[in-house]
Amino acid sequence: MAKGEKNGNIHPTRIFKRPEDLYRAFEQYKDDLRRQSKEWIKVYFAGKEGARRDVELKVPKTMEGFKTFCYEPYGCIVQYFKNQDGLYKDFIPVCLRIKNEIREDQVVGGLLNVYNPSITQRLNGMTDKKEVKADVTTFYVGGEEEE
Repeated sequence: MAKGEKNGNIHPTRIFKRPEDLYRAFEQYKDDLRRQSKEWIKVYFAGKEGARRDVELKVPKTMEGFKTFCYEPYGCIVQYFKNQDGLYKDFIPVCLRIKNEIREDQVVGGLLNVYNPSITQRLNGMTDKKEVKADVTTFYVGGEEEE
């Protein structure tokens, strides 16, 4: 359904009638990522002869990428993930499924070094945070303290 069309739903910003329709859009996004991988090529020169080998890189799933993908054919989908005004409660399970699938792709891709592990850790809030506390004691040698 094109952006701006009346869809007969309860709320004017409701683009998808059923949660299955939102997940279908996510499936289309994943298909688009497979198509995009043909555009991201890494070139290797292998073997004694230095034969050129082109390898398609896997494009990671991201929440931002999914929102951007949906914008043109469907419109803004942010309200589904925020459950805006409590009008999208029936979409909560599919939104969680989509978020979890994106996170799993990023984490596994980072663990396997398919994606940059440092970036995937930061995206998913998995960086090590250390609190550094320093106590400083000043000793004066000799006479009185200098002012």
